Amino acid sequence: MKVVYHHRTRGEGAEGAHIRGVVHGLRELGHEVDIVSFPGADPEAKQVAKKAVKAEPSQARSKSPLSRLAEWTKNAPQFVFEWFELLYNLIAFKNLYQAAKNKQSELIYERYSLFMVAGILVAKFRGIPIVLEINDSALVERVRPLYYRKLAALIERWIIKNATGLVFISTEFKKIIENEYGAIPPSVVSPNGANINDFSPERFDSHTLKHSLGIEDKIICGYVGAFNPWHGLEWFMDIIIPRLKEKPNLVLLLIGDGISYNKIKAVVEEFGAEEQVCMPGRIAHSQVPKYIAAMDYAVLPDSNIYGSPMKLFETMAMGKGMVVPAFPPIEEVIEDDHTSWIFPAGQHHACVEQVLELADDPEQLQRIGKNARDYIVQNRQWRHNAEQLLSLLDKP
Repeated sequence: MKVVYHHRTRGEGAEGAHIRGVVHGLRELGHEVDIVSFPGADPEAKQVAKKAVKAEPSQARSKSPLSRLAEWTKNAPQFVFEWFELLYNLIAFKNLYQAAKNKQSELIYERYSLFMVAGILVAKFRGIPIVLEINDSALVERVRPLYYRKLAALIERWIIKNATGLVFISTEFKKIIENEYGAIPPSVVSPNGANINDFSPERFDSHTLKHSLGIEDKIICGYVGAFNPWHGLEWFMDIIIPRLKEKPNLVLLLIGDGISYNKIKAVVEEFGAEEQVCMPGRIAHSQVPKYIAAMDYAVLPDSNIYGSPMKLFETMAMGKGMVVPAFPPIEEVIEDDHTSWIFPAGQHHACVEQVLELADDPEQLQRIGKNARDYIVQNRQWRHNAEQLLSLLDKP
């Protein structure tokens, strides 16, 4: 089957990894996939460009006018930003229609974006099915609160009702949509996944990295992600830092950057915990598996009621269990004390206690890590996501 994958993201971070994953899964099943995106936001092209720049550092990449416009809108007033989202439909329709026509595409798979009507319109004009992947909505709390929320919800209702099928990242997200919009097209719940070839423990020498970081012969608990208040890393560090000396064999390896980075670093320095906290900063996504390989287990202090954390699946694929909060999307993919460890959401001290206790039980860490890897291999490779989305084409 010829598939066109349409998205309006920047193609970076977790969203870029998800897009590449689904595309890889479809191709693994033998389908031909082309990506249509905002100029300069193709996740696959970004990977190629990064390698080229690394090989030829003297060659700077020029940005297209649309890419420069995208950078400007990041800091524009919200109502202006939303008008640009609406107007972008004109460009998206032209590009997507042309791609679907030239490639004789038989399916549009679209990562849903607010105000994005172009995908549905192209599908109707071309007479082909469109499956939407829903991981954003006018109904959920967002980093950038909506200005035209009622308009966004009105358009969203029309988009959802006119799709061939829907892919939700969690059952909770599906419930939110159904409770507001009523009957919806055929749907599946398809949490995130991982590429078990990229995220494979056998590919990495963890001892070498530990040695380079000066943390060999220690139990390593890791965190990978943004240093933002809503991910819970601030409160986690505030509670655990004063107690780290209770576990001299434990080191926290915190990978990432963000608005909380300097605050957390200051807390580490205040308590003189530099020898037990390693903060390398932000790394390329291609380097993430190497750093996870150096961990014995990991922690996700906080999440939300509808999201499917990408790092949970990537960490488990590397054969590492995670200490995670009991939110519905996490509970539907984790078996407590078998593939990871679940603590009651919002109970901060329970999270810290679990992390500290596990530092004394390397055998449990290895057992749970093996189970975690087996679960991803058997259930949550990207081809599983591809199989689920394609199953919607057979439903009435």
